Amino acid sequence: MPMYTNIHMPETSSLSGSLFHQLRADILQGRLQPGEKLTEQRICQEYVVSRTPVREAFQKLEMDGLIETIPHRGAFVVGITTRDLQDMYELRKAYEAIAVRWAIERITPEEFSTLNEAYEFMEFYTMKNNIEKMLAINMQFHQLIYNAAHNRMLLHALTNFQVYIKQTRSDRTYAHDSMDQVLSEHREIFQAFVDRDVSAGSQAMVRHLNNARQRAGFPQEASLYPL
Repeated sequence: MPMYTNIHMPETSSLSGSLFHQLRADILQGRLQPGEKLTEQRICQEYVVSRTPVREAFQKLEMDGLIETIPHRGAFVVGITTRDLQDMYELRKAYEAIAVRWAIERITPEEFSTLNEAYEFMEFYTMKNNIEKMLAINMQFHQLIYNAAHNRMLLHALTNFQVYIKQTRSDRTYAHDSMDQVLSEHREIFQAFVDRDVSAGSQAMVRHLNNARQRAGFPQEASLYPL
């Protein structure tokens, strides 16, 4: 059995959190397959941790629906289905439309300045045709909107969606020739902040996510791409 990333940290709640994130990534990226049995002993050996953080990580994974504990049999990987992904991205589109409306209404001057800076970096990296940097700044741009909405429940949901999107699209590619179009879509979203136009912002976000779904080559109801 191959060894996964070792985690050498003190035996604290931070360790169980790190283990949870690593196990979640391994499940979402297919290194741990649906139906695969997970035992405490196996995880302790492969991730070089003690049983306490393993139990805590298992509890979090089960709450997220990624594993299932069956009495007298143990814990098994459930993973995430295509239907799960389709539902998630439809929810994400609806949530982001709300987030941009609230953010336009609630954004502080400091937050607007940071959003402006992020957009300018998107322009710069598009001009440089640096897709990796563009993707990183794009995620930051969306995260800044989540933060500016000033709603903890919405922030939690959308941040989790970002994690799932990033980790379930590892085999997807992004065409360099679409970078200008992606920048244009973000320009529309940012302009809505400049104009303080909640309707325009919401519509621009929905158009952006629908176009992103098409660029990624997925059916209308399924988007696995974070742009």
